[in-house]
Amino acid sequence: MSDQRIITYRPEIRFADIDIMGHVNNAVYLSYFEQARMNYFHELLEGSWDWKKDGILLAHNAIDYLKPITLHDKIDIKVWCDEVGNKSFSMKYSFINTESGKETTTGKSVLVSFNYLEQKTVPVPERWREIF
Repeated sequence: MSDQRIITYRPEIRFADIDIMGHVNNAVYLSYFEQARMNYFHELLEGSWDWKKDGILLAHNAIDYLKPITLHDKIDIKVWCDEVGNKSFSMKYSFINTESGKETTTGKSVLVSFNYLEQKTVPVPERWREIF
């Protein structure tokens, strides 16, 4: 994780995120991944992103649940680009409970570069390679 550009995002844990067991429902983590990922792009691309030309498609998600997250927990999500291929790249996530300092969740997403105007996969933009 030390060589990559790491961005930290703090999600709001909503009451609606909590299941009958009193912790964040497993499906909600994918929304947290997405929020952290969009924040990553916003921070590193400084808000200038042409979604139609330099879009992304989600190809794969993987999650490891290490400790439950509850309603009043404060969680920081560290997100970074792990690997960059020709037309795809992967992002990793580490959820840290700010009170205990313990990692609660890890995850990974594989994304494919996609041009929505031409409706085809494209190489990862060179600007992104430099930033990642």
